[in-house]
Amino acid sequence: MDILSQIFNAWSDQSQLEMVAVICGILYLVLVVKENIWCWLFAFISTSIYIYLFHAVSLFSESLLNVFYLVMAVYGWWQWRKGETNDHHKPIVKWPWQKHLKLIVITALCVPILGYYMSTLGADFAYWDAFTTCFAVVTTFLVVWKVFENWYYWLVINAVSVVLFWQKGLQLSASLFGLYLVMVILGIMAWKKAYEQQ
Repeated sequence: MDILSQIFNAWSDQSQLEMVAVICGILYLVLVVKENIWCWLFAFISTSIYIYLFHAVSLFSESLLNVFYLVMAVYGWWQWRKGETNDHHKPIVKWPWQKHLKLIVITALCVPILGYYMSTLGADFAYWDAFTTCFAVVTTFLVVWKVFENWYYWLVINAVSVVLFWQKGLQLSASLFGLYLVMVILGIMAWKKAYEQQ
């Protein structure tokens, strides 16, 4: 009950700007699950707001990540539109585990570099922030290319993000990423079904 009370109080204390970002973030993920190209419009709006919000609470890597998301929203729109035909979405693909292992190792090597740099700028939780940022960059490309396994990456990234945002007093955003964890499961099931029907 104490946790529910904290979430309710957090909802009432949050800025309207953060609420808009959260609502657009939810719409983005719902539409990604449905393979709807309009997801990228809501990604663009949400990330525009989060650039400011994360910078304001000294999560510099997260702010920088959202600049990247802004660009990727445009690129994602273009990629999905290019991959569509009159009656089909851009197809979902699966990658072999060896390819994912290489991707994970290379990305993990970038984390301490970004973390150290951000810590010199005074960023809070610099290495955890760098972890979510580096892996989210890579995973966003996987979403754009419609690589099925992107959902498993998001499970880890979103779980770490929940803790990170809660620690920084962004309870509404932490709640959003908690909801994302549930929606990721729905995404896995929906994309699995779509992949099998291709």
